[in-house]
Amino acid sequence: MEALVAWLDERLAAAGIARTGEVTRPRERPWGTVLTAPTTAGPVWLKIPGRQTRYEVPLYRVLARVVPDDVPRVIAADVEHGRLLLADGGRPLDGPDAMAAALPTYARLQRALAPHVDALLAAGVPDMRPALMPQRFDEAVAALGRRVEHDDDREVLGRVAAMGPAFVGWCELLAASAVPASLDHNDLHARNVLTRGDGALLFHDWGDSVVAHPFTSMLAGPADRAARDAYLRVFADLAPHAELVAEMAIACRVARAARALTWDRALGPPDQAVEPRFARAPLEILAGLLAR
Repeated sequence: MEALVAWLDERLAAAGIARTGEVTRPRERPWGTVLTAPTTAGPVWLKIPGRQTRYEVPLYRVLARVVPDDVPRVIAADVEHGRLLLADGGRPLDGPDAMAAALPTYARLQRALAPHVDALLAAGVPDMRPALMPQRFDEAVAALGRRVEHDDDREVLGRVAAMGPAFVGWCELLAASAVPASLDHNDLHARNVLTRGDGALLFHDWGDSVVAHPFTSMLAGPADRAARDAYLRVFADLAPHAELVAEMAIACRVARAARALTWDRALGPPDQAVEPRFARAPLEILAGLLAR
């Protein structure tokens, strides 16, 4: 903690900012720790991603270059040690209606980032593009096979594994899409969208992000049809609306393999103790493929 506070103060001083109060630790998880402190420029946030998600630090450099108005301002980034110092981005959105209103802004962010996929991959963002997803599906099944302990869970995982041929077909459809790959936040919800006093929306907490078909971001589902359509209008130049709707449904199914791998990575080795509320998350997300 002492070394982190020293680095924080040093980086603040370099930016012409002074800390005005104590450093606190509002969040600590296996996949990352967050510190915050009051300063002469308002609150600042120091994020230390877990070992498996350190790519979030160089990723922010790409975001700051390509979509600077859509993410919190980077005060300092230490790629070698995995430290990211961000200016305050405002308060989290409140309620599903507010999240629905943010979807077109998020879609425009994805369109802006699509030509920069190579830079995203070079930053270390996991590659979950459609052509690779059959392999990722096999990896997810294998990873969960090392985690499940109960016969009922093994039976569920077996039924999921049997869906491999159908999964390959979905991936082939997405790979042929006119919608280009981009950044998928992979944990898009209201708490990860901030709003400032001027109404600007900022997207943060990119530690789960992957490069994928952009519609995989909608795994959690738009609040309603109107929200879905508002998001898809940003892609209306690429295909008819009905095709985009169908493509979103497929993308959200394929996204489950990527999300299961994200959870598996976040939880660490199978023999590492995890909080009970998180233990079955990888299986639960992948088992969603069984729903009709």
